[in-house]
Amino acid sequence: MKILITGGAGFIGSAVVRQAVAAGHQVVNLDALTYAACLENVASVADHPNYAFEQADIRDRASLDRILAAHRPDAIMHLAAESHVDRSIDGPGTFIDTNVMGTFQLLEAARAYWIAQGRPDGFRFHHISTDEVYGSLGETGQFTEDTPYDPRSPYSASKAASDHLVRAWAETYALPVVLTNCSNNYGPFHFPEKLIPVVILNALAGQPIPIYGDGSNVRDWLYVEDHADALLLVLQKGGLGRSYNIGGENERSNLELVHTICEILDRLQPADRPYADLITFVTDRPGHDARYAIDPTRLRDELGWRPSVTVEQGLEKTVQWYLDNRDWWQALQNRQGVGQRLGTGA
Repeated sequence: MKILITGGAGFIGSAVVRQAVAAGHQVVNLDALTYAACLENVASVADHPNYAFEQADIRDRASLDRILAAHRPDAIMHLAAESHVDRSIDGPGTFIDTNVMGTFQLLEAARAYWIAQGRPDGFRFHHISTDEVYGSLGETGQFTEDTPYDPRSPYSASKAASDHLVRAWAETYALPVVLTNCSNNYGPFHFPEKLIPVVILNALAGQPIPIYGDGSNVRDWLYVEDHADALLLVLQKGGLGRSYNIGGENERSNLELVHTICEILDRLQPADRPYADLITFVTDRPGHDARYAIDPTRLRDELGWRPSVTVEQGLEKTVQWYLDNRDWWQALQNRQGVGQRLGTGA
């Protein structure tokens, strides 16, 4: 297949790019190269004959039309998004503009292209979203594909809106779509402002490791390369118009997660005292969802997919990657917002 991947220089998008090229697909990486993007993420495939890069903004319809006409992809995987909850609290407008209006422009460009190509049966528009659109769980239960939407942050509300747009374009215009909603990702090339990189890098620097509230918030952690594998499977074999929840089957509280990372660092990069001594509890994020958990039954039963990496295995790989790739993350530490407490705008 020839796949147009939006946001392919970001964290999850670059994992999809690398895996798609490795699987023999032709890939066109469309990315605006905003603050969280990094072309080093795809340096391993940059010279591959099946890889092409286009710098463009998904809100720019003229650029989208030009790129689609020039490359003529068989499918679109839409990962480009503003994704940091704390940044959405401080500046919600950017999230509405990119995640809602950008998705609208991409849908319209995809629809026009699909029609111009004669509405090929094999074309797919794969929209990648988040489990945060479902809101917050109590101590029990899991999100299914039929869980009502209940977004509680500007980020999750903007992603929920984009999900609704994609479904509307499928119903109204018969655009062939598939949707996925994933749990929290982690792994190599994770931008340094997110929780797991913050823990690793603060620990290595001997700085306080911040944990929001009392650390009891629970997430289901999905190794990014497992996620990329699932996304490519859904693109090729998912049911038309279906949505699939992708989870790691690895629920951990934030405090448990941080302690695990500290224990790994104690083994791999010993310091003069346990890294857990650096844990510092800070004022909680406004509207911080208590718990996310994915029910992966549909994906498992229909497509036979399950995650291959446990959270302990994935964290070990991730910590080792950050220890081995200091040049990558050190180059990003001067970018706007990195190393600062964000999300205080409320």
